[in-house]
Amino acid sequence: MSMPSGHKQGLREVLSLPQIVALYIGSVIGSGILLVPGLAAELAGPSSIVAWLAMSILVIPMAITMGLLAARHPSSGGVSHFVKLAYGARYGNLVGWFFLLSVPIGGPVVAVTGAQYVGVLLHWGSGQVHALAALIMVVPFVMNIFGLRLAGSVQTVVIALILAILLLAIGTAIPHYDAANFTPFLPRGGFSVMKAAGLMFWCFIGWEAVTHLSAEFVDPRRNAIRGVLWSAGVVALIYFAVAFMTVATHSYGDGQSAASLSVMVHLSLGPVGGWIVAVAALFICFAAHNAYASAAARIAYALAREGAAPRWFGRLHRKYRTPIGGLAFLAAGSAIALAVLYSGVVSLAQLIELPNATFIATYIGGCLAGVRLMRDYPLGRAAAWISLVVTLGLYPFLGWSALYPLVIVAIVQVWQRRRTSAVPAGLAPADPAKPDLPASHS
Repeated sequence: MSMPSGHKQGLREVLSLPQIVALYIGSVIGSGILLVPGLAAELAGPSSIVAWLAMSILVIPMAITMGLLAARHPSSGGVSHFVKLAYGARYGNLVGWFFLLSVPIGGPVVAVTGAQYVGVLLHWGSGQVHALAALIMVVPFVMNIFGLRLAGSVQTVVIALILAILLLAIGTAIPHYDAANFTPFLPRGGFSVMKAAGLMFWCFIGWEAVTHLSAEFVDPRRNAIRGVLWSAGVVALIYFAVAFMTVATHSYGDGQSAASLSVMVHLSLGPVGGWIVAVAALFICFAAHNAYASAAARIAYALAREGAAPRWFGRLHRKYRTPIGGLAFLAAGSAIALAVLYSGVVSLAQLIELPNATFIATYIGGCLAGVRLMRDYPLGRAAAWISLVVTLGLYPFLGWSALYPLVIVAIVQVWQRRRTSAVPAGLAPADPAKPDLPASHS
């Protein structure tokens, strides 16, 4: 097992298997389950369930790749640590920056998505919606100051509530099942199924996030892969069940596809169904932001230890040993992104394209690392190759947002050059994780 220097002096191993599973599920089941089943059904009709089945199978190699890498090389650096081991610090740190700069943009998008479900029911204006979004973001930041034992425990309860609500939605829709809704099965041709599968990929992003918490797993070699397999099964079943019942009840089309879950629940529960979905939306978005805030704060910590980010990113809380420097950076970046959304300069749909690009770039790096690091494990290497082909095939379809990772590369290179020129010759970068430096103080 590979373990970074100073690990035992820094982050603590506190996450048990149920908490690991909850964090995985929370990072993968995001706002996509509120939007994509209806949109995919509108795009491909009943045949969209074939795409759901295919994506549920294809995502298993991706989950296994990340789980195996986390089990073999637990580190707060996550995917960037894997890339560093395989290809060197330069590329590993760049992948770390890809992930780190995804979260301050993606977090506000997720929070606003959840807040909008409540805003619609209460007829709120933009200011009230964004105020609730700010609260959704602030709570995970505060919880993470007190450590992953608290954040992981809360996540476990939240995920249980989310699954209960989703199972309620599926169960109440069963009496409205109508086989006639599956004909014609392929109304728009086979290409529409491929387009729907591409849309669904975004529902399965998230396996990379929890790898950044692997240094705090209890028995990571055993629990990382068990956690990813349990959560992959739960996620695939939930997504497929929601998508299947969306088609079976024809809860899509006529301008209601983006709210298909609400439409489906409304069939049996009436207006109260809207509130059930709104509660689910809040829980889902909170869980996703909690998982990503935890992960991103730790990649900031790891980058600072490598000398690849400002030293204050590596500050740890004196008592709780949590990465408050990284949390402060994420909070500041998220506040800026939320303000931009509130101003109306960009829309949610436009802003989400940027973190999508960096997440895909992160996956590509992780899969490449898996191919090299698991040469001695044929099953793991095969999973990495399959995942690499899937992610590389998607990247050209990102459009202009595919340039965002390149912009990050340029920014990091400029910062590194300025930092190098400011350090006198012969002096090594300080390690912010050492007890006598600011990283260990509040």
